Amino acid sequence: MRLADDEFALLVEEALADIPPAFAKYMEDISVDVESIPDQRTCAEAGIDDPADLLGFYRGTPLTQRSIEHDCGIPDRITIYQRNLERMCRTRSQMIRQIRRTVFHEVGHHFGLDEDDLERLGYA
Repeated sequence: MRLADDEFALLVEEALADIPPAFAKYMEDISVDVESIPDQRTCAEAGIDDPADLLGFYRGTPLTQRSIEHDCGIPDRITIYQRNLERMCRTRSQMIRQIRRTVFHEVGHHFGLDEDDLERLGYA
């Protein structure tokens, strides 16, 4: 399934808007971007051999690992990979669910959750 870039970006924004207010206030300094597919550097950083396997990526320092001395100069960044998500979804409703799941997965990393934590929560 393919979506127009602006429609896909809107679905990502809608997923972000569903983050509960108690958590959303900790998302102010995080950049969320949409890219087509991950580059080689990102795949290497994520430990992924096939770029099609990466749906999203969090780059930054999780909140649970920060101290008062944390340098806030470069914002944390979440990237959602549009073409990879489109490849795995056949319907619009599947796309909406998978975008939400991927966004919440990456936001979970921002809050310090690891893959096991995210799997238990249904976001892996």
